[in-house]
Amino acid sequence: MSVTTDYYATLGVRRDANADEIKKAYRRLARELHPDVNPDPVTQERFKEITQAYEVLSDPEKRQMYDLGADPFAPGGGAGGFATGFAFSDLMDAFFGGGAPRGPRSRARRGRNATIRVDLDLAECVFGTTRELTVDTAVVCPTCSGEGSAPGSHPVTCEVCGGIGEVRQMTRSLLGQMMTSRPCPGCGGFGTVIRRPCHECDGDGRVRTRRTIKVRIPAGVEDGTHIQLAGEGEVGPGGGPPGDLFLEVVQRPHPVFERQGDDLHCTLTIPMTAAALGATLQIQTLDGPANIDIRPGTQSGQTIPLFGQGSARLHGPGRGDLIIHVTVETPTKLDPEQEELLRQLARLRAEESPPGRFAPGEQGFFSRLRDAFNGR
Repeated sequence: MSVTTDYYATLGVRRDANADEIKKAYRRLARELHPDVNPDPVTQERFKEITQAYEVLSDPEKRQMYDLGADPFAPGGGAGGFATGFAFSDLMDAFFGGGAPRGPRSRARRGRNATIRVDLDLAECVFGTTRELTVDTAVVCPTCSGEGSAPGSHPVTCEVCGGIGEVRQMTRSLLGQMMTSRPCPGCGGFGTVIRRPCHECDGDGRVRTRRTIKVRIPAGVEDGTHIQLAGEGEVGPGGGPPGDLFLEVVQRPHPVFERQGDDLHCTLTIPMTAAALGATLQIQTLDGPANIDIRPGTQSGQTIPLFGQGSARLHGPGRGDLIIHVTVETPTKLDPEQEELLRQLARLRAEESPPGRFAPGEQGFFSRLRDAFNGR
């Protein structure tokens, strides 16, 4: 680099930045561009640039020379730049933990989560239930107990790295000596080598099997509800801790009731005479038979609520309601006697030629379409 290089711009700091600001900027960039994280050549070159910029700006004498336009790496100037004997690891050790080896990786890792579907009837969702589920999953190998070695043997210390899981290499470059480290190729970073893998799990520490678990489904679940069963997922490699099992509830359609939140809805069709005169009817709910009163003069579209006969609330006390939507059925086929009786009723009510009347009611299609365009 020439002295025309803008070291302040390289680190992204102001020219009046103090030592702490320069140090923080370098640490942030070094973590992003370190060769262990980004090994590509372009990133390594960028890493060299920020390192050289920090070498100058963190040294008061070199920074003063640079600010005056002099070459901070000229012979006799400052400490002579990256002179022979400057170990790149010394600079990194000051920021990233004193240069101690990171240590071997553990073979035991957490297992993956798993999701299975559970089909439930409406009553099972409303009141809750208990199910026995069969799942195919990974469990700790019974032969090696998760160690991965054949019976009578154990993993041995790696001869390449001596058990630390990484190898270091000193190289020389234009910047001087640089210390790099990478996972040990002999053991893959584990620090140990399995000479005789377990014949049942092939060294993985786990095997696949089918097992049955009993699950309690809480009352109030609905279609799409997820239930987490901690620790019931797959065992991880090396006999690591298991992940979680998630149950996805699929609610089967019911022939009578439709669920909306915690409420249940159904349609009850009654004859015209029952709507006019009133009646007491027995219906079948999820709780069993129930009697409902049809008041005289009931109209189509009216609702009859049965409070507390809906679904249990999943995250609270109590239950929703059962809402009965009444539809009045008009007879379409009359025998002569029935027709005469209705004509007599029409004469008594002066409804032989009814004028009809309009009244505000449920919006029609065009009204809803108009309101949609008006943003109502």
